[in-house]
Amino acid sequence: MSCSERLGARRHVTIPQGRIELRERGPQDGIPLVFVHGGLANGDLWRDVVPPLAQTGRYRCITPDWPLGSHAEPLRAGADVTPPGQAEIVVAVLDALDLDRVVLVANDAGGAISQLVLARHPDRVDRVVLTSCDNHRAFPPRYLKPVRWLTIVPGLAHPIARLFGWGPVRRIFFWSVASRPLPPEITSSYLDPMRRSRAVRDELVRFFRDVRPAHTTGALPGLRRFPRPALVVWGGQDWWFSRGGGRRLAATLPDARFLVLDGARTFVPEDAPAELARLVDGFLRETAPDGEDVPAAPTAVPTG
Repeated sequence: MSCSERLGARRHVTIPQGRIELRERGPQDGIPLVFVHGGLANGDLWRDVVPPLAQTGRYRCITPDWPLGSHAEPLRAGADVTPPGQAEIVVAVLDALDLDRVVLVANDAGGAISQLVLARHPDRVDRVVLTSCDNHRAFPPRYLKPVRWLTIVPGLAHPIARLFGWGPVRRIFFWSVASRPLPPEITSSYLDPMRRSRAVRDELVRFFRDVRPAHTTGALPGLRRFPRPALVVWGGQDWWFSRGGGRRLAATLPDARFLVLDGARTFVPEDAPAELARLVDGFLRETAPDGEDVPAAPTAVPTG
């Protein structure tokens, strides 16, 4: 589970599927931003993005640990953790927090989950920021497609998942998704829950086994009808998701802009957190709906 106190106070909500741990920072009456990470990550992914946004005094930053392998507590037995099920978990958390409409900020598989939320529950999303993520037929990304097929073989899924805790595999994986070395405490927060708990690992396996292009391509009609602004930010050095896929994703959304952050890989919030925070803040100020109170932008988004 996330360990960074910079994300704010830890709390939890109980939803029909189980208990979700989260952290909050920023004013309770601020614009609600809900952050959605992907597999083998948790709220710590956003530890350097949330503080500058919260410190503007404009945003209520909500950073859950979604049940994608790096969460502390498994859900209730039988909970649906497939990609469509994860989208319903996001909506259930919004219900538990009594949030009508939010801004989703997503990365990696969290981007695919957010696309399903947009397609199935467009009324719950005010605006959306998608950073390097699964899209169209890239679900899972190209290099993980063989691994997904292997996890379907009886008896192989759990050993493959546990391999990510082995030193060489761990280093190669995180090197491939982040150009900056991750602190040991962060890699531990990402990997230890899955390594220690078979139930947590099983939820990751069940999610990954159901990752398939039918989900993301099935969401496309809904994305084409999404009526509110979107920002798509891609890592300029992303090896997992092609820049062309990011451009197609932005072109699918009727009111979207596409930007590239040079030097960032798939984990854009790890590689370019200050730049991403500035882009999110600028995007939300520029697209503020009529009647939304927009305080003057600071000279620079604070980074402390």
